[in-house]
Amino acid sequence: MEFSDTVKSFRRALAKWYSSAQRPLPWRIESSLYRTVVSEFMLQQTQIKTMLPYYERWLIRFPDFQTLAAASPETVLKYWEGLGYYSRARNFHKLAQAFVQLPQPPQTADGWKTLPGIGPYTAAAISSIAQNYPAAVVDGNVVRVLARITNETRAFKNNGEAVKAFTLTAKTALDEKNPGDHNQAMMELGATICLKKNPDCIHCPVKKFCAARQESAQHAAALPRIARTPTQKISIDRGLILKDKKILLHQIPENAVRLAGQYELPELRNLACPIPKGNPLAIKTRAITNNRFRESIYVIDSKLDFSESDKHQWIPCKDLETITLSGPHRKWLRELLPKLKAK
Repeated sequence: MEFSDTVKSFRRALAKWYSSAQRPLPWRIESSLYRTVVSEFMLQQTQIKTMLPYYERWLIRFPDFQTLAAASPETVLKYWEGLGYYSRARNFHKLAQAFVQLPQPPQTADGWKTLPGIGPYTAAAISSIAQNYPAAVVDGNVVRVLARITNETRAFKNNGEAVKAFTLTAKTALDEKNPGDHNQAMMELGATICLKKNPDCIHCPVKKFCAARQESAQHAAALPRIARTPTQKISIDRGLILKDKKILLHQIPENAVRLAGQYELPELRNLACPIPKGNPLAIKTRAITNNRFRESIYVIDSKLDFSESDKHQWIPCKDLETITLSGPHRKWLRELLPKLKAK
């Protein structure tokens, strides 16, 4: 039987489950258009458990579009610090500035897509959840649910191709009378039951509609088939340089693709500084998209001549909490600086 033949029953089963199983997330408990937009921007490429503390702090500082629009870019980035993917913060700031100039909020998904930082997914999520507009959300969770429900076994070269392929199916599945709860239910199912690994098929509220599971649970768990971007390993040698209670930091250019405008420990190669003999003070790792970074941090003799430039600045150590450091480097400096001072 085709999915389209059972879609009404599928919707009812999904809605019944969601009404009792949904997590009590703050933007659901106290909902508004602004709170929905905040949550959607923060949840792009970030898990809920990671973003929750930032969500609460953000709302205290920026309770509405007007407050956010009036803030300086530096302040916005400071309150986003630690969430990563900082282009989201810049786009949200630009969106707020454009939003407050509008005579009224956009009323459709297409209307939202005209604002900065809003793509098809975010437009559908905001308009359906906050405005009850009948737009189907298609993210990784929804793709996974639909791939298993329909037993779609073809291989996709990337996530974008998979999203495009399942958009029509998502529209077919959509409960147009209650699109916001339906979209959230689909994403909730993917996030809590229909997991990427080890899906909880036994407790799935729509398992009787799942064509993939009818073959086997193992078969269902292998779907969707999406080619993964190969992981690239990158090694970086950095210097921790202190002088007169100041630290030398590198500010990433504003036009950089990643971490624009933020401070990090400088790379030794950019300082034309040889790698010291002996072990580094610390070796740290982090990941950005498909890149895995291994960063060796060396203590460099402050007697060497390191002048300020448009890329490197001497920052008073007492001001480190006021500047926008990248999240990992702030964490590492909080750990490493006391060790140096204790020596």
